[in-house]
Amino acid sequence: MTDSVRRGTRIAHIGIAVRALDELLPFYRDVLGMPDVPLDDADGASIAGLAAGESLVELLEAKSEDTPIGKYVAKRGPGIHHVCFAVDDLDGTLQKCRDAGLRLIDETPRIGAEGKRIAFLHPSATGGVLVELSEY
Repeated sequence: MTDSVRRGTRIAHIGIAVRALDELLPFYRDVLGMPDVPLDDADGASIAGLAAGESLVELLEAKSEDTPIGKYVAKRGPGIHHVCFAVDDLDGTLQKCRDAGLRLIDETPRIGAEGKRIAFLHPSATGGVLVELSEY
């Protein structure tokens, strides 16, 4: 990607682990007025997408207890699960992470809930925050 078309890193979405989508959707959709954004389920989670300006909020409900979200909720309870940053060059950013000695969960990108290539960084490398990187 050339410098003239670089967009820069931005918050793509915030993933919030919930016990039950139907308990929290009314708050985000009806009280806050956030419109629905259709998303595919992924990684064993039912996902409800909601628009928050140019970013998304993903509400993540585990389909079973042995999924990443199921394990997260069992251990920590509901709450912010991860922050996703959209980057100009996912492969290049992952290489910069490797070069900096950061621990990766995904060594190579995979397809996420929005149909975009994604990769997660381990929270031990990012100040205790699970960070997802995504292509625009």
